[in-house]
Amino acid sequence: SDKLKDLLELLPEHDLPEELKSKHCKRCVVVGSGGILHGSELGHLLNQFDIVIRLNDAPVQGYTDHVGNKTTIRMTYPEGAPFSEHEYPPASLFVAVLFKGVDFNWLQAMVKNETL
Repeated sequence: SDKLKDLLELLPEHDLPEELKSKHCKRCVVVGSGGILHGSELGHLLNQFDIVIRLNDAPVQGYTDHVGNKTTIRMTYPEGAPFSEHEYPPASLFVAVLFKGVDFNWLQAMVKNETL
């Protein structure tokens, strides 16, 4: 708990982006990374949701016919986080899901620009 308190002091306070706060979130969809959508050709339908939450770092490029191309929120464990800043779409929100001790070490390294 001390490590968590220390980390929270390092993080700037932020609210949700305005475009998410203003949405009424009437239609949301969570898209997993298990590959079950491959061959479904549901991409056009998934893109019609107001909020598209994608789990982990499943690829979208090359599979848009099946999984769509809209990503509002990307949720993943630190080990699934993209390595390059160019892999974070500017119009989507990245959410790191922390639950292991090493995850908190990762977050601290990210905030302090350190290596693990």
